[in-house]
Amino acid sequence: MSTHQSILFVIHPTRTDAAQFAAQLQKELASSGSDVFANNLSLLPTAKEHQPGQSYDLVVVLGGDGTILRAAELLGGQHIPILGINMGNVGFLAQVTQPTLQDLTSAILHRRFHFEPRLTVRYDVFRNEELLTSGWALNEASIERGSNQMAELFVQIDDRPLSRWGCDGVICATPTGSTAYAFSAGGPVVWPEVDALVLLPLAAHALFSRPMVISPDSKIMVEIESPTAEITADGMRRTSLLRGDRVVLTRSPEKINLVYIQDGVFTDRLVAKFKLPVEGWRGEAQ
Repeated sequence: MSTHQSILFVIHPTRTDAAQFAAQLQKELASSGSDVFANNLSLLPTAKEHQPGQSYDLVVVLGGDGTILRAAELLGGQHIPILGINMGNVGFLAQVTQPTLQDLTSAILHRRFHFEPRLTVRYDVFRNEELLTSGWALNEASIERGSNQMAELFVQIDDRPLSRWGCDGVICATPTGSTAYAFSAGGPVVWPEVDALVLLPLAAHALFSRPMVISPDSKIMVEIESPTAEITADGMRRTSLLRGDRVVLTRSPEKINLVYIQDGVFTDRLVAKFKLPVEGWRGEAQ
């Protein structure tokens, strides 16, 4: 197998240790003939500059879950594997522990990866029966109030009415996003390999406002009944909404390919993230 690859580095913008590790890793990969690009040359001046739409064999993210989300946005739906290297607090998308430089270099050059395709959610916004905008999210698409006034939302699933909520908003999360915004709002933890969408109202003034786990083949439609609202994808891409706009949420045909060099399981990430009490467990060590 040829070790020559085209690799994009996406580096946390404020972590000097991430930039330093990136420089060491680039040196090792370049010595084996790989071309290394960076989305921010101020963090890695010796790399080549990333160009929008350019394709790569691999994206290496040095940071946390937020940096991985930025990398996914940067790729714009391309099916390029993303390898996340945790440089700080334990997250859910990157390796639980930071591998050594030697182990990481060897895994990249010989493409020894474990793949985890992740479901994404698509949103289509309609205004006056015309498509206004479309997009996708790896974690969640959230529809929230656009001012101090609460959002008035009429929710339908599979073309049948579900409920009308006066609320702060509603989140439609993927399994990946179930441990992000949706989790902090009281939603369930969904294992990444489960195909499902989580629908979660935020501070709804209603008798029934529980989080729901919905088939990914279902169609969720949210009609805006308040003067304004806003839809946000992964906390980064925003679109203003008006009364009468309709947002349709479905499973996106695009998946994000996360890769790992250690064949860990999601349970271990959950334990590491929340420091769950497992001392004294007598099972086999990984």
